Amino acid sequence: MLIDAHCHLDFSDFDADREAMFDRAREAGVRHFVVPGTTRDAWPGVLALGRRADVSVCLGLHPYFMDEHRLEDDADVRALEASLAENPHAVAVGECGIDARFDDTLEAQWALFDAQLRLAKHLELPVVVHCVHANDEVAKRLRQLALPKGGLIHAFAGSPEQARRFLELGFTLGLGGALTYPRAKKLHRVVKSLPDSGFVLETDSPDMPLCGEQGKRNEPANVARVCEHVADLRGESAATIAARATASARALFGLAL
Repeated sequence: MLIDAHCHLDFSDFDADREAMFDRAREAGVRHFVVPGTTRDAWPGVLALGRRADVSVCLGLHPYFMDEHRLEDDADVRALEASLAENPHAVAVGECGIDARFDDTLEAQWALFDAQLRLAKHLELPVVVHCVHANDEVAKRLRQLALPKGGLIHAFAGSPEQARRFLELGFTLGLGGALTYPRAKKLHRVVKSLPDSGFVLETDSPDMPLCGEQGKRNEPANVARVCEHVADLRGESAATIAARATASARALFGLAL
């Protein structure tokens, strides 16, 4: 059994063939899907997917969409807290985090991220973290806050030292399409060095395409290919990697599967 621990199946990219996409995933051995929210307006679609037995959901405010968030008087943060209270089946706060590519919104990103981290701590939920060009700064903030349930560093692409720092803080690393590229030597070293319980598998569908699929829509069936690449890098069987990643996802999100 495989779990796609991070996939945006509510996005309109899947509107034309969403059920067929689920069928292809099942055929590839993917049996469960964790869908994170990105904006307040997107939460209803995420929650609708969460009515499926094979989907778990998270709710959060993504740093990529700062222009869409209602930041005045923390309106969206208060709405997030209310939505999580109304939907206790949500398994995490997120997707939230820092994307340092967008320097013009960086101060506002940190304020929004901090608010969601405090909320995750208060509610004793894990947090799903988007972290681009900010691994050291994010790790420092997570250490300061000491979240009781840890969380997921989605699409990790840092160094072995940064990976170790996140693991020491009780976080799990998300492995996806980036590791399928031959040039990703640093990430390959990370994958080889991770403890058996230190990672989950994900696609970030419809984004983060695998090597050879650039320009195409990604989808959860490709978790099986990610699993095979991880197995090759670690010199283990795909069945062993699938079992370990599934166990990690269950533990991280409290999935009763």
